Amino acid sequence: MRSERDEEPVRPTEEDEVAAVSSELIGGPAGRRALPGGWRAAALVVALLMIGMFALGMVQKLPCYNHGWFFGATTQYTHACYSDIPHLFSGRGFDRGLIPYFDRIPQSSGDMDYLEYPVLTGLFMEAAALLTPGGGSLQAREQYNWFANAGLLMVCAVITVICVARTHRRRPWDALPVALAPALALTATINWDLFAVALTAGAMLMWSRSRPVAAGVLIGLAGAAKLYPLLLLGPLLVLCLRAGRLRQFLGTLAASAGAWLLVNLPVMLTLSGGGLHIRPGWAKFYSFSQQRPVDYGSLWLLISQRTGDPLDDVNTYVAVVMILGTLAIGALALYAPRRPRLTQLAFLMVALFVLANKVYSPQYVLWLVPLAALARPRWRDFLIWQGCEVLYFLGIWYYLAYTGSGDKRQGLPLEGYQLALVLHLLGTLCLCALVVRDILAPHHDVVRRDGSDDPSGGVLDGAPDRVTLPAVRDARPLGERADEPVRWGAGSGGTV
Repeated sequence: MRSERDEEPVRPTEEDEVAAVSSELIGGPAGRRALPGGWRAAALVVALLMIGMFALGMVQKLPCYNHGWFFGATTQYTHACYSDIPHLFSGRGFDRGLIPYFDRIPQSSGDMDYLEYPVLTGLFMEAAALLTPGGGSLQAREQYNWFANAGLLMVCAVITVICVARTHRRRPWDALPVALAPALALTATINWDLFAVALTAGAMLMWSRSRPVAAGVLIGLAGAAKLYPLLLLGPLLVLCLRAGRLRQFLGTLAASAGAWLLVNLPVMLTLSGGGLHIRPGWAKFYSFSQQRPVDYGSLWLLISQRTGDPLDDVNTYVAVVMILGTLAIGALALYAPRRPRLTQLAFLMVALFVLANKVYSPQYVLWLVPLAALARPRWRDFLIWQGCEVLYFLGIWYYLAYTGSGDKRQGLPLEGYQLALVLHLLGTLCLCALVVRDILAPHHDVVRRDGSDDPSGGVLDGAPDRVTLPAVRDARPLGERADEPVRWGAGSGGTV
C-alpha cells in the first residue's frame, strides 16, 4: 500500500541544482512547510506556460506573417520565421478545395501531384482549411490558414504537456522542460508534427496507466499521422519480453494495427477495373520517402558535402544503421542490470531514427522533446541539448539565406552550416550517451533514486525479470546488502 510520502509529488528543486538556482527568480525553493500540491496544480502551471511559450513562438513568426512568406527571396530565412503551412495551403490545392489523396494537384500549384503526408496529417490539414474563411486575396487566406493551424497545434501542445505531466505519477514537474523548451516554441508552427507528438504522448500516458489496448490505439493513430510513433513498438516488445508480459504487448500491437488500418484503408484502396488497387494519392507519402535524396540536417548530407559523393544508395545505408542500432538497443534492454524504463528506450529508439534518417527538418526536434524530458529529467543536460538544437534551427535558415541571396551572400556559409549540423548531431548523441549510462548504472537515474522501478511502465512497473541475457549483472540497488532480496519498484507501488 502506498504511503502519503509515495503520493507526494517530487519537487525538482530538491533534486536538480539548476532548478534550485533558477527558482531564486521566483523566491527560491519551496520550504518544508509549503503545501505540496498535486498533479492538477502542476498540470495547470505547465499548460499555462506552454500556451505562453507557444504564443512567443507565434510572435517570432511575425516578420513573415505580412512579408517574409510572400515577398523577397530570403526574408523568411534571414528572420528565421519559415513555415510550410502558408506555402502548402496553395501548393497542395487546399485553396481550391481539392480533397487530399483523391484529387490530383495541378502542376501549376507546385511540384507534387498528390499530398505527400500520411492520412491523419492530411485530415488535420483539411480541417484547418475548412476553418479558413473563404473570399479575399490568396495571401489573406494563407494568413488565416496559418492562424487556424496554429490554434489547432496549440491544442496539441497543451495536450502533450499535460500527458507528460501525468505519465510519471509522482513527477508531474518533469513536464516543465517540455513547456519551456525553446526549440519547441521556435518549431511548433513550421509543420504539423505536433499532432503526432500529442497522440504519442497520449499513448505513453495510457501505457503508464496499464491500459495497453488504449495505448495501442493511440500509437496506431499517431503512426497514421507520422511514421516515427510506430518505433515505440520495438521498445515495448523487448521490455515485455524481459518482463514476461508478451500478452499485453500483443494486445497493444493488435490495437495499433487495427487503428492504423481503420484510418488508412478507406483512403488506401480504390475499386477500379473490377478489382481493388492501391490509390496513388495514398501511396505518395511512401514513394516520396523512398525516392527522396540526401537532404538538409542529416549525417549523410555532411558526408556527401565533405566527400562530393551524392550517396545514391543512402536508403541502404539508413536501413543498415537502423537495423544495427535497433539490435544494439534490444541487447542493451536485455543486458542492463535493471530493466530499462520505457521512456529511456523510447527516447533512444526515436533518437536513432532521427540520427540515421536521410533528412532532419528543424521541427523533428518535437519528436524528442517529451521523451527526453521523461527519459533524462535533468535541466542541465536538457538545456545543453536544446541549445544545440536552437543553433541548428538558426544555422539552417541562415544557410538557406546565404545560398538564396545570390552575389550578396547574406547569411551563413557552408562551413558555418556544417558546424551547426555537427552540433545538432553531437548534442543528440551526448543525451543518448547519458541515457545509456543511466541504464547501465541505474544509481545515476534520478527517477529511480527513491526506489522506484518504472513509474511510466504500466504493467512493467515492478514486474520481475523473465528473460535476460546470460551476462546480466546483479540488479541490486546501490547500497543494499548482498544477503537481502532485491526490492523492485519500492517507490512506485509496484509488486513482484
